Amino acid sequence: MRAMTTRRMLRPRWLCLCLLLAVSGAVAATAMPPDTASIEVDAREAPRGIIKSHLHLPVRPGPLTLVYPQWIPGRHSPSGPITSLGGLRFSVGGAPLAWRRDDIDMYAFHLIVPPGASWLDADLELLRTPQLEGTVQGLEAPRTSSAALAVIEWNEFVLYPQGAASDTLNYAAAIRVPADWRTASALRPSGTSVSGAGLTRFEPVSLTTLVDSPLQMARFARHFDLGGEPAVSLELAGDSATALTMSPEVEEHYRALVREARALFGATHYGRYTFLWSLTDRIMPDGLEHHESSDNRSPLRALLDEDLRRVEAALLPHEYTHSWNGKYRRPVGLATPDYQTPMRGELLWVYEGLTEYLGDVLTARSGLWSLQDFRDEWARIAASMDAHRGREWRSLQDATIAGQLLYAQGTSWAARLRRQDDFYQESALLWLEADTLIRKLSNGQRRLDDFCAAFHGAPGGLPQVKTYTFDALIAALNAVQPYDWRSFWNQRLTRVRKGAPLEGLTASGWHLDYNSVPSAIVRGHESEDQATNLQYSLGFVVSNDSGVISDVVPGSPADLAGTAPGSTLVAVNGRKWSKEVMSDALIASRSDVNSMTLLVETNDEYRTLQLPYHGGPRYPTLVRNAGTEDLLSAIGHPRAPAAP
Repeated sequence: MRAMTTRRMLRPRWLCLCLLLAVSGAVAATAMPPDTASIEVDAREAPRGIIKSHLHLPVRPGPLTLVYPQWIPGRHSPSGPITSLGGLRFSVGGAPLAWRRDDIDMYAFHLIVPPGASWLDADLELLRTPQLEGTVQGLEAPRTSSAALAVIEWNEFVLYPQGAASDTLNYAAAIRVPADWRTASALRPSGTSVSGAGLTRFEPVSLTTLVDSPLQMARFARHFDLGGEPAVSLELAGDSATALTMSPEVEEHYRALVREARALFGATHYGRYTFLWSLTDRIMPDGLEHHESSDNRSPLRALLDEDLRRVEAALLPHEYTHSWNGKYRRPVGLATPDYQTPMRGELLWVYEGLTEYLGDVLTARSGLWSLQDFRDEWARIAASMDAHRGREWRSLQDATIAGQLLYAQGTSWAARLRRQDDFYQESALLWLEADTLIRKLSNGQRRLDDFCAAFHGAPGGLPQVKTYTFDALIAALNAVQPYDWRSFWNQRLTRVRKGAPLEGLTASGWHLDYNSVPSAIVRGHESEDQATNLQYSLGFVVSNDSGVISDVVPGSPADLAGTAPGSTLVAVNGRKWSKEVMSDALIASRSDVNSMTLLVETNDEYRTLQLPYHGGPRYPTLVRNAGTEDLLSAIGHPRAPAAP
């Protein structure tokens, strides 16, 4: 594993490890020359889901095994979309070259390079599919394009020699885009782009940096300078020009985000940073971190609809935080030398859990959320985790180790004894507890911010990876505030119990409660999901459009009545289902002595379910603990000086 690997300081070179290994009959070959490979992506047909790639790779005569990236950083799983790879052809000097897929490793392709050859050409295309449940991290490539924009993840279009470390390989990338589309990326243009031909070339970089630098291309785009030193920018793309309307107030909040992150960590680890933000309803909302950029995707009206804006407000802060926590400081099990070595996720409760916590804190400190929004989000997190019953049989540690599986599973039965990717939000609750503990033990003199500055901050500079272990993390916490942190984390990571870990909320001066009015945060999540969330009353979530029930909370009225995910809600109390009809029925349930009646269809069979529920609408909220200090508001209070 690599500790302190400085990407910009390396001189990448091609390697062939056939001298080291003789696997499945492969014959050793000599080391490859230190030449730069090239990759040219043709994305002119991206709007219909077809993207082509041409590779020009330096080679030596003899056996060669090329591999397609499988384990993708930030995805924490073997999610390279190998089944969407098509049109694979190899040639030398224009003559076709035969290839054979490995019998066991589906990501490996064996070739024999003919005598005298020094370069190999490879052509492939990626065929994207509409988003289906369970394919986000699966082996298919979900659609990341619309008629007006697309996102290019370079790992989907490259091949490289098996066994070679990604830091040691140099690639010069280029891309062709539809006419009048603009591109944005953390990659530096080379200055040799072809004017009027839609071809943009970039400076050669290591394969590591290439994969870490996605590209956004769009017909409608805007650029925002967000300040900072080094400079931070926001590249906004959308399916319409109207969607790119950002108020001066919101723009200033994103400027404040840059200042607040610097105040939190005390240093940066990028030469410059670029937020890539795509606004579209044709691509599933998502976010993926990179060292000098982030790939963010939100609904089309994320800047126009205030409820949606609140929900999406935490996206950029979360991915920005990863530049420090995840990209710079990285668990040793996730710092693999290439894209074929399996990753170990036992510290995802730090990589993702601490980022979830700090991202929400920065969202509040930057003003993207009000303190009320901040509290409402914590209420939603607490209630959502409390509805997940997987912790009754599997520990949080098991969930992090199994993260590569949990990412790929669907949402059906997520609440029932299975766990989803709980190591985001449940871990955030634990980091809140750790923050309050540091503040109380030090009588307010120290806080988790001090740990972040010491562990993730100085010395700053250009991108590098500094790995850590659980022991190193414990030592760093003890250096900030002496305590038995090893027992603290071991106990919370390995325990099996009922109920979400809400001790941190209590210590922060608040507790979870429920009322009859949904917060703006809850409304925003319902709007984004296009669903009605009845988890906290009847015990399920239902799609507004199709009426399909997506999850059922164990022990809830719906669960006790026999409701199953995948069923379609047809009627409520004899009336055709709609969000409004359900709202009226919930309000009436307070005074109705009769059970609520649901008509559902499952596998072409209709059933009438009786739900003895009389609690009315029910949504999470936080209530102050009398006589306690409001640490939660202190945590969300701005730290950075206001802009001049």
